[in-house]
Amino acid sequence: MRKEFSINNDKVLINFTAKYCTTYEMILDSDGFRRTLEVYLKKAQNKRSNAYRYLSEALDSNDIHYIRKNLVTVFKWLTLMNVEEILEVNINYEGLFKDKNEFIKVIEDFYRFWRRLERYTIIHTDRIRQGLAAMSFTEANSNFSRLILKLYRKVEENVLGEKPLVFRQIPVGGNCSVMINKVNWPMPKSYQMLQEINFIDCILIEPPFITYPKRNTRTGIFSETTENPLKKCVINKEHWFCYPAKVGELLAYIYFHRDFMEHGITLCNLFEMAKREECRNKKPDIVYVFGGTDKEDDFKTVFYDDVENDIMLGYINHSDQIDYFGYMKKMILTLHNIIMIKRGYLPIHGAMVNIKLKDGKEANVVIMGDSGAGKSESLEAFRALGKDNISDMTVIFDDMGTFKNTDEEVVGYGTEIGAFVRLDDLEQGYAFNEIDRSIFMNPDKINARLVMPITPYFEIVKGYKVDIMLYANNYTEVGSNDKSIEFFDNVDDSIKVFKSGARMAKGTTSEKGLVESYFANPFGPVQMQDETDILIEDYFKLMFKNNIKVGQIKTCLGIKGQEKEGPRRAAIELFDIIKERNSI
Repeated sequence: MRKEFSINNDKVLINFTAKYCTTYEMILDSDGFRRTLEVYLKKAQNKRSNAYRYLSEALDSNDIHYIRKNLVTVFKWLTLMNVEEILEVNINYEGLFKDKNEFIKVIEDFYRFWRRLERYTIIHTDRIRQGLAAMSFTEANSNFSRLILKLYRKVEENVLGEKPLVFRQIPVGGNCSVMINKVNWPMPKSYQMLQEINFIDCILIEPPFITYPKRNTRTGIFSETTENPLKKCVINKEHWFCYPAKVGELLAYIYFHRDFMEHGITLCNLFEMAKREECRNKKPDIVYVFGGTDKEDDFKTVFYDDVENDIMLGYINHSDQIDYFGYMKKMILTLHNIIMIKRGYLPIHGAMVNIKLKDGKEANVVIMGDSGAGKSESLEAFRALGKDNISDMTVIFDDMGTFKNTDEEVVGYGTEIGAFVRLDDLEQGYAFNEIDRSIFMNPDKINARLVMPITPYFEIVKGYKVDIMLYANNYTEVGSNDKSIEFFDNVDDSIKVFKSGARMAKGTTSEKGLVESYFANPFGPVQMQDETDILIEDYFKLMFKNNIKVGQIKTCLGIKGQEKEGPRRAAIELFDIIKERNSI
């Protein structure tokens, strides 16, 4: 990004390296302030807001550029003098100040407009100029935010002629600040259009970070293509960023268009960021291009197994339809899982947790199921119920993991350091306890989500031997005399249930009602069923051989009225099973 400022689709990118404002005058003279004010005025004009009507009448004009120019002049004067002093200099602004309360409403409306924008500040570490040379990354964003807040207060104070009695120290600079850098890696010829795209080095988030994507669900599955999709892709490098991620044991370079900036930034709460030295001159296992422009208008969510270059490539073209974090996360996991299958490992769509009781007993529990089956919710209920008995719970994976055969033992590994969870299904008040480190998505809508870090990277790649393996059944009602957890006594019955992948759709995708998905995992196993069939047979036989308890847990998450009680009841039974298991 070379421009000092860009605004598009309610997203603002401010390039601190091109220009860093340290005074009121620098802000008011900046291209960013001018363009933000123009966008605000155009939107106000389109809806004929009270603020716009007041301005057009006061300045006797409907010309946006004229109104903007005069407002900037007035704001400059208001940083130095009060209304009475301004009118002594220029009586032409008498109409603007005829009703001070109405003019304050205009200022407040513009201020709210600015705060509702997604604001990203950017620093190029390889092109830092004099103004930022001596300033730390975190200080740059904080000082900028304080300057805007002081400007807002100064202008209102000189309009009203008095100081406010209540001050709200709201972050009004960048919601997020990123450091970017050029990273060279041995790029095959067919990937050359990605050259010179900046890698993200470091991210600073100002909580609460709330985003409003255009979509709230994901549709369909990712399909394989026999041709490299980048051949028809056009990329403006100035509009792109790359997030280098550690996805389990794999290295992924995730390229995304600035229109989907919030999804690219959210990755930092879900996947460990790879360090610069881990990327320099290092070819990745995965390349993902999110939001490319190509010569075809068809909606594309495809992956390409680039055997020649030993890269698993994912590609989704630019569309409002993909403005949902699920498209970002699930394609990455699909690419990861396909590589794992090719290496002879079994991808598991579910949650795994290491549970340690205060008496020293422990168990590694896996709950497998497709989106909305209740795997994460059951573990959260377990955590809430077990406070008096549990000394520690370590989440190995919250959504996707991998089973490996290590010395004839089934060992589980994670892929993510965070969780992408439904706000609706969390314990009441839980989201507010996590507000300081979570990223919220459409919190006012159905299938509202939050993404939060939960486990250090070294834990998810450490490897934990599986003790209990359960399928999350969210559709079977549990009577008062029934058990929420039951175990299989043979391999064939267990494989049948796990392979069917049945669940009651919860609105996390476009599906409705009772649906089935092969092995509850449309992210890799569906695309490679023949290979996965062999792995399922091998790993389930090994689990039964090693006396690992394999069964199903009836979460009742898909049954109306049981969304909270179902996981709670199942969690109580799971707690008893762990105690009994360790007593044998």
